[in-house]
Amino acid sequence: MSTKIGLGEISVEVVKKDIKNVHLSVYPPAGRVRISAPLRMSLAAIRVFAISKLGWIRQQQNKLRGQERETPREYLDRESHYVWGKRYLLEVKESDAAPAVELRHKKIHLRVRQGPGNEKKQAILEEWYREQLKRAVPPLIARWEPLIGVKVNRFFTQRMKTKWGGCRPGSGSIRLNTELARKPPQCLEYILVHEMIHLLESTHSARFVDLMNQFMPQWRFYRAELNRLPVRHEEWGY
Repeated sequence: MSTKIGLGEISVEVVKKDIKNVHLSVYPPAGRVRISAPLRMSLAAIRVFAISKLGWIRQQQNKLRGQERETPREYLDRESHYVWGKRYLLEVKESDAAPAVELRHKKIHLRVRQGPGNEKKQAILEEWYREQLKRAVPPLIARWEPLIGVKVNRFFTQRMKTKWGGCRPGSGSIRLNTELARKPPQCLEYILVHEMIHLLESTHSARFVDLMNQFMPQWRFYRAELNRLPVRHEEWGY
């Protein structure tokens, strides 16, 4: 069950859960604000917490609203698409053969059966991006597990509209946004390390920041790079 509190021009969605700590999130594209709070926390205390974070909330909203966005993809020849941070031109070829995607000479060659609509082309490319991510992640996990001292029991890749990643510390599982296959490899590594450290510290506490500084001192640079890059056009569901 959720409720709303108003802080001037800012509306904050409040959701109470069976959790220990309060979590504040600002979601793209327009900067929707959400607070997840422990069941025991009063609405008055939540309001005081939100007021204390107003400066940070406005800062995050301004970043999101000013971020460059791609135009809607039409999946036409010579349309720009990105793979691991590099720009490729799309080349679509209709064929009776099975659909396929291949990178050659700064082009993404998309083979489709005759007459598919944009949704089908998008689905083929999305699945290809998912496979790129699935191949890139295991070596990174193998590298970072002994360094951080955690065990990733399972990772998932999925298309997410509001997060780059997520984790469940209790199960040792991590989720990664398939959109990361479009970003530079160091952005994927940053998000992965971020989620792996959440297996040690579930919140964005001072301890979490200290751990990030210890294991990836340049993490703020990677975060800024990820936030600077154009994000895909989406028809957001809220």
